[in-house]
Amino acid sequence: SFLQGSKLEIPLWLAKGLHDSKRRIISVELPKIYKEAWRTVFSADANVVDLHKMGPYYYGFGSQLLNFENPENPEIAQTILQTFIARFRRIMDSSQNAYNEDTSALVARLDELERALFQVGQKGLNDFQCWEKGQASQITASSLVQNYGKRKLAEVDG
Repeated sequence: SFLQGSKLEIPLWLAKGLHDSKRRIISVELPKIYKEAWRTVFSADANVVDLHKMGPYYYGFGSQLLNFENPENPEIAQTILQTFIARFRRIMDSSQNAYNEDTSALVARLDELERALFQVGQKGLNDFQCWEKGQASQITASSLVQNYGKRKLAEVDG
């Protein structure tokens, strides 16, 4: 059994399950990257932070932290949003300007969401380069457009 005030690291899903604002079973301490000192660093220059080292799921985990009644939630939410905005342009620019080169150094400091965005940018660049060289055999609609069309047809038939 644990004494009141004991500190324990538990998975986020368990903390969410145990967190009850009425019964106060647990209180949640913010990971250091979401605390005020780090929020100041992010607001000064979000691009200098090695997000992969500090928190490889910075955006996803941070947004889950907002489920807990923390008085700092508005500041945390604002920092997460501003960090994404500040870093997004550089990520997309670098993904569009790195053709046929080693991108491991570019993605090393990115969180997992940013890495996925970088890969999307790279795929778009590679597809465009193939098309420009006449190597694209055919142009196809994206799966998003295809699914939208199927959904519209289903609505008309229904």
